[in-house]
Amino acid sequence: MDYKQFKKMMVVVEQEIFLETIAENRGSIRIKKEKTVMKNLDIIFKAALKISNKKGFQVMSMRDLRQETGISLGALYAYFSSKDDLLSMLQYQFREVVGRIINHEINEQDNPVDQLRALVQAHVFSSELMQPWFYFSFMEAKNLNLKERKKAIEGDLATETLLESILEEGQDQELFVERNITLTAEVVKALFANWYLKRSKFRSRGVSVDEYADFVIEFMENYLGVENSELIPQGEAL
Repeated sequence: MDYKQFKKMMVVVEQEIFLETIAENRGSIRIKKEKTVMKNLDIIFKAALKISNKKGFQVMSMRDLRQETGISLGALYAYFSSKDDLLSMLQYQFREVVGRIINHEINEQDNPVDQLRALVQAHVFSSELMQPWFYFSFMEAKNLNLKERKKAIEGDLATETLLESILEEGQDQELFVERNITLTAEVVKALFANWYLKRSKFRSRGVSVDEYADFVIEFMENYLGVENSELIPQGEAL
């Protein structure tokens, strides 16, 4: 799958989770029409990320949000009752999108090699589509309230655990050469972060998201000793 195909699939998943976000927060959202809520929440989320990535979420004021969105203060409070509520909604929306996409793509594969490829593509492509949120999560992690910080840590650990399980299964099946699983997973995560933290640098050098994902896959498969021609245990390779 390439980035263009992934992008189409992501639109469907985002819409599904938008509806779940609305349902989860019906107590604080006073607008009834779902289409209006989805449209304005999308505007609000994008504006909050834009402002936060310039000056920080804690410094962002409701006046900043009003100016960026063009939505009055009274209308903004029809969607959330406080900045903490907004943060919770924003984090839930994007965290669920990424988690669901990654798990779906991995579950479609039946061997560790293809699962690793799917994980790399899903993560890199997701971070391209949602770069402001990935950047926000990285930069604001230490400033999140205790509840959201805990969820962010749990989300990061979930991805790490998933990656480690794929690496371990690949070694057990002798599809990967034996490596330090913990350190390998950390290197992969660093390569993921390198894309969304330095995206403008790669763009200025003409590196596309497809090229970067392919590079990470090739780099990891070379390091793990994956056979290029077919999926056969390392001990049986000719």
